[in-house]
Amino acid sequence: MDIILNTLITLSALGVVLAVILYVVAQKFKVVEDPRIDEVEEITPGANCGGCGYPGCRGFAEACVKADSLDGLFCPAGGNDVMKGIADALGLAAEEKEPQIAVVRCNGSHDKRRKTSDYDGPSSCAISASLYGGDTDCAYGCLGLGDCVDVCTFDAIYIDEESGLPIIDEENCTACGACVKACPKDIIELRNKGKKSSRIYVSCVNHDKGAPAKRACESACIGCNKCVKVCPFDAIVVEDFCAYIDYEKCKLCRKCTQECPTGAILELNFPPRKVKVEKPEEKTEVTN
Repeated sequence: MDIILNTLITLSALGVVLAVILYVVAQKFKVVEDPRIDEVEEITPGANCGGCGYPGCRGFAEACVKADSLDGLFCPAGGNDVMKGIADALGLAAEEKEPQIAVVRCNGSHDKRRKTSDYDGPSSCAISASLYGGDTDCAYGCLGLGDCVDVCTFDAIYIDEESGLPIIDEENCTACGACVKACPKDIIELRNKGKKSSRIYVSCVNHDKGAPAKRACESACIGCNKCVKVCPFDAIVVEDFCAYIDYEKCKLCRKCTQECPTGAILELNFPPRKVKVEKPEEKTEVTN
């Protein structure tokens, strides 16, 4: 009986001592969170897309609260309205940014890129890209297996069955950048959305020389420099046989799209071009 009693007393005393130790340790190392983190998190859209560069909306909220300014901090899913709300809550200023959207820099649809092989592996762009260049002669183009679709949490991208290319839903795209990171071919890019959603960009990333690029895809950029010569704003450069349009410099004049011989430069959401009607020459009668 004494053994049982002594055991109970020893265990009870040990429990008390451990409880005291745990309490002291907890008090010494406890982390007190700034209540403003919850407030800022409530302002964010709660998408947890990672487009801000932080692990979810709470991670972004913590970064905003700890920062002395909001420079370099931006929530793409919420845009300028969310950043203004965060700035007001923290008594800071937020710089407005141009709205952006994802664009697919590949125009090599099924009818423009001849299929030269069959892929019989997992339906994953990442796996396919690690095994070989693709099922066409263009080693740079879209593989069309939908990794970008899988990572989009906003239902803003889908694969068009007819063309085999990703299509961006302008209404749903938040420019979170998830599809950009998921594409192993680096053909998806974030660009300024543009006034009235009007954009011009080179829909090709093929860096082969002109002739091989054209054989692989009818709409490939062939690095002919014609677009560079007609651009009055120095917005276009050609590097490694492929043109690129700087959206910060581009004034949407559309001269380059008319000049491109392969149709590699796309213009979106512009009004139809006016067709010039030539007036017939007036005939003058000559009398003797």
